[in-house]
Amino acid sequence: MAFSRPFAPEPMTVRWISNVRLPQASRCSHGSERRWRLGVDSRGVIDRVLALDPGSCAAGDDWNGDWISPMGVDLQINGGLGLAFPELEPTDLPRLLELLELLWADGVEAICPTLVTCAVPALRQALAVLQQARLQHRPGRCQLLGAHLEGPFLAEARRGAHPASHLALPSLEALQERINGHEQEIALVTLAPELEGAEAVIAALRQHGIVVSLGHSAATEAEAGRAFAAGVGMLTHVFNAMADLHRRAPGPVAAALLRGDVALGLIADGVHVAPSMAVLLQRLAPEQVLLVSDALGPYGLSEGRHRWDERVLLVEDGSCRLEDGTLAGVTLPLLEGVTRLARWSGEPGRAIAAATLVPRRVLGERRTPSQMLLGGPLAESLRWRAGADGELRWRRGSEAAP
Repeated sequence: MAFSRPFAPEPMTVRWISNVRLPQASRCSHGSERRWRLGVDSRGVIDRVLALDPGSCAAGDDWNGDWISPMGVDLQINGGLGLAFPELEPTDLPRLLELLELLWADGVEAICPTLVTCAVPALRQALAVLQQARLQHRPGRCQLLGAHLEGPFLAEARRGAHPASHLALPSLEALQERINGHEQEIALVTLAPELEGAEAVIAALRQHGIVVSLGHSAATEAEAGRAFAAGVGMLTHVFNAMADLHRRAPGPVAAALLRGDVALGLIADGVHVAPSMAVLLQRLAPEQVLLVSDALGPYGLSEGRHRWDERVLLVEDGSCRLEDGTLAGVTLPLLEGVTRLARWSGEPGRAIAAATLVPRRVLGERRTPSQMLLGGPLAESLRWRAGADGELRWRRGSEAAP
């Protein structure tokens, strides 16, 4: 599903911003310090994005090397403000719209609302409610892209917090039962490709233009390699609910790294994946790593005890666990992951790109960072600056720096 953004047909520059950096996810560091100049027209729309020559002192507001980026895109978020996307009912629509406004305030332009394994009637009802919410999109609200179905074709041994009662073996019949009539409203499906019947399901999903991700899977390196060759293009919450990167049994992470074109969804909370492993992963594959929040229903609420279907979620320090200790997700905003990854790695440009550029590329965006900014309101871009304490912080592009 496309990102909606206006485009200015004629440049009418009335303001210049100079000495700006653009984030990049490139393996090559050449150009990461390149400076740019932005032209902004009378409507506040970016109508020029020009590279500056080294040492140039072009006129305009000097941003002193701050980064500018599009807003964030979250490919894995399960709910918020007490709502769990798989449990959506028509009466939840007002609160869903409120959640979309919270996400916009938190710097997120678009999400793939994630539906974890659930009963078929609940899944189809949630898809219908999301469809109604899309029709009510307006400025100041996060955009609902196609849904992310995380399940039900998952390996039981790797199901994590997914309810075993609603898991299913992959088949075209089971797929149609769940998505028939909603094919154009689904962007991403997570499944275990080693399961019998998965190959036909992967082919059917790819025919619909749906991205397929390996997750909650017991796949070996060889099985993962075959899945990638068949069209699987991503790992869901890399390192979690799959084999680790072991020296004698490298698993799907190694297979993805060796291919170089499989996206790696990373939860950068420091709990799901240790900071050192997150940094190592991005240094090995900066063009593949994308940040996801994996936020659950308590996102935007206080910590403590919360309901999740018939179970209880315990929320502490931004982490969500079931009562038996199973790690279920987080309540941290997506852009908090950027701040943490930048702190761990010392590479803020790549951390920014992981939440703003790479997710768009997974969904088919082929424009360069400068082209993504061109034609968009300055107020809908993000300005990033490292403070005196070294922490990376963001604000709207139209807001003055402190």
